[in-house]
Amino acid sequence: MKKVKKIPLRTCVVTKEVLPKKELIRVTATKEGVVSIDLTGKADGRGAYLKLSEEVIVLARKNKALDRKLETEVPKDIYDELLKLVHG
Repeated sequence: MKKVKKIPLRTCVVTKEVLPKKELIRVTATKEGVVSIDLTGKADGRGAYLKLSEEVIVLARKNKALDRKLETEVPKDIYDELLKLVHG
């Protein structure tokens, strides 16, 4: 009998959708309040997941969902970088 590999699921902080981890982008904040985009999914710090779509990122910036989740202020350039990732 072949063992079925479990797909790690995460919840988008904006849409509250539970999606496979691969479909989301992780943003982390260290204890020092340094915010970064975690492309490996393994960086230290508090993490929050976002769906990689322009609407979600714009909404996250507007309603400060990431700021609340990461308990720190997320710099504007993080959102700009996220949008660049969406547009490839």
